[in-house]
Amino acid sequence: MKRLLLTALSLSLLVAWTALPAAAQYKPEFKNSLVVGPAGPWGEAAAKFADLLKERTQGRINVKNYFAGQLFAGKQTNEFTLLNQGVADFALGSTINWSPQVKELNLFAMPFLFGGSYKGLDAVESGEPGQKLFKLVEAKGVIPLAWGENGFRQITNSKRPVRKPEDLDGLKVRVVGSPIFIDTFRALGANPINMNWGDAQTAFQQGTVDGQENPVVSVIFPYKLWTVHKNISLWSYAIDPLILGVSKITWDSLTPADREIVKKTALEVMDWQKKGARAGLEGSTEAVETLKKNGMEVVTLSAAELAAFRAKTKPVYDKWVAEVGADLVKAAEAIVARTK
Repeated sequence: MKRLLLTALSLSLLVAWTALPAAAQYKPEFKNSLVVGPAGPWGEAAAKFADLLKERTQGRINVKNYFAGQLFAGKQTNEFTLLNQGVADFALGSTINWSPQVKELNLFAMPFLFGGSYKGLDAVESGEPGQKLFKLVEAKGVIPLAWGENGFRQITNSKRPVRKPEDLDGLKVRVVGSPIFIDTFRALGANPINMNWGDAQTAFQQGTVDGQENPVVSVIFPYKLWTVHKNISLWSYAIDPLILGVSKITWDSLTPADREIVKKTALEVMDWQKKGARAGLEGSTEAVETLKKNGMEVVTLSAAELAAFRAKTKPVYDKWVAEVGADLVKAAEAIVARTK
């Protein structure tokens, strides 16, 4: 009888143990995908996230960062699919790169919608539009953990200062492979060239591509674009929020306690990352002075000059209202207007 009781107890303990996603059953490495390298607020946030998760889970969640597009083999707009499929466990990704799979994320690329307003951006992300976007992302198999930021996008080039739309005529400008960017630059008379960031850097050095559009702190600084482009126009025509997300396949494999650690760590790290992406820009001229010190001619567009660009891109804006969703765009417009 005693032996039977011991056997029954052993079996019940075994069943209970195998029913839980125990730490010993976690994979030895969780892959985190990034488009950029380790330098700058974007890459540094990924390193911080990995370090904190390892520490806070006593090594149960061991994240390895795959920088510079190592996981998606050269096509950055494939990153969301890799995450959805569980090829990547995490991704600290750009809403631009994820927009081919979640078209509503093109909200942030609507030309001149946010007008360079961080206050408006934060209110949209924390408000109903941001909550809706997170639900749409989750419905496609990716759990969004926190908003981050690549920054408002500015244009640099090696040819001439850009003060009016005509200054873009014929310029070969590298853009991400997202249709709204191609539409926007064609409307402005430029020749948009879709290529990955790694290829773009070579093209800038060789002079086969004239310019590009990217944020100051997150891209222009760490990649020292002043070595290839002497002209920058600060027009903040679009914003590139980041999302730290986890594959639903991976998320479902974690214990509830570890999910809570992951979520809290993501929120903490991305708040830190956002501050880094805005350093020297929000309420400060430090970033602009750094550009000038490195030999760049900085053009800050006036309200009247910006209006000319806005007018030229209005057909693009109107077209993409239908793609993104009229209700979503109107909600964002109303929030931005209230925060001005």
